[in-house]
Amino acid sequence: MISAFIGLVLVLLLCVLRMPLAYAMTLVGVVGYASLLDFNFTAALSISARRMIDTLQDPALSVIPLFILMGNLISRSGMSIELFRASNALVGHHRGGMAMATITACGGFSAICGSSLATAATMGRVAIPSMRRFGYADSLASACIAAGGTLGILIPPSVALIIYGILTEQSIRELFAAGFVPGVMGIVLYLVAVKFVVWRSPESGPRGHEMTAAEKREAYKGISGIAALFTVIMGGIYLGVFTPTEAAGIGSFGALVIVYLRDLLTKALLKEVLFETATMSAKIFFVVLGALIFSNFINLAGLPEGLVHFLTTQDLEPMLVFLMIIVIYLMLGTVLESMSMMLLTVPVFYPVVQSMGFDLIWFGIVVVVVTEISLITPPVGMNVFVLSGMFKDLSSRTVFRGVMPFWVADIARLLAIIFIPALALGLPDFLYG
Repeated sequence: MISAFIGLVLVLLLCVLRMPLAYAMTLVGVVGYASLLDFNFTAALSISARRMIDTLQDPALSVIPLFILMGNLISRSGMSIELFRASNALVGHHRGGMAMATITACGGFSAICGSSLATAATMGRVAIPSMRRFGYADSLASACIAAGGTLGILIPPSVALIIYGILTEQSIRELFAAGFVPGVMGIVLYLVAVKFVVWRSPESGPRGHEMTAAEKREAYKGISGIAALFTVIMGGIYLGVFTPTEAAGIGSFGALVIVYLRDLLTKALLKEVLFETATMSAKIFFVVLGALIFSNFINLAGLPEGLVHFLTTQDLEPMLVFLMIIVIYLMLGTVLESMSMMLLTVPVFYPVVQSMGFDLIWFGIVVVVVTEISLITPPVGMNVFVLSGMFKDLSSRTVFRGVMPFWVADIARLLAIIFIPALALGLPDFLYG
């Protein structure tokens, strides 16, 4: 157990020294194996290689590049603009309506994209210039995008849920079902946060003009393609018509058809999308493989069993232990990037959570929600820095100040999911028993 704890500290130290997480976890995992085998590096490398080969041969892993390809194609199709326009047609004429439209559009876009950073970057280009033209405060305009972008890793299809499913060997289909209601809750609570901001400071979110009935029909018509694609993908998964891997393939093909029907499909665009998909997938695969090697090391070293033994001997209530784990997540979220935090901690904590009798599907949703919170938590809120990097006149301090009501909404949602597990488990239980 001591060697595993030392390994965990070394990974964190290497990350602080700017070594990529994939390299840090792989290096510590292999050296850790060797230390447990009398420094037999040949055996350690052989075990690590076998783990990598077995993982890469798993067909379930193909769902990651396929969903990334679908998201990249959708990003190039102009759907983000149409989602924003349709959402604006629905609520834009209310005070703070364009901010609420942005939240709704982020939820819709993340349902196809599956990436928080991509959602924040794409919707930021579309929504911030529009809200600035109508006199919205930068703090509200940027905060609703930074917060809305976090929905990208929870509303299915979600790459984060897929990775969690691979690490813990849980059903991706059930994780997708479990993420739906908390994702919708996130949208609703963010809308409440916008309402609170404009109630407290009406000038931060002025009313927009109301569209005519014809303009609204035209706006809603523009999102028919993405609505149909989402319905086919998620409906097929939830009803058991096809597996998540098959759904990813169908979704990628559907996105390709949408791009083609919009006369946007060119050799240059296809080359760019495929290259970007391959690059993003390779980065994710390297990190996942490193996490699995490191996970095998800490399991072999007995860290999860040691934690379970320590906690059981302390005679603590399981819920108190679980809340302590959540506090650790929230603290790590202030210094670690969200995906790094999840990959480092899930292999350590999920055996402990499982031993205490908690459902791992539910725990996965809690982990992703906490990870969402880290995306807007100072000083390392990645969504905040994406926006401040895109708009040079937008300081990260402004975004962090504006995002606080949304952070409070996230904490409220997290507590609700923790103390009312049916919010996450109700839909998968209803669909799959």
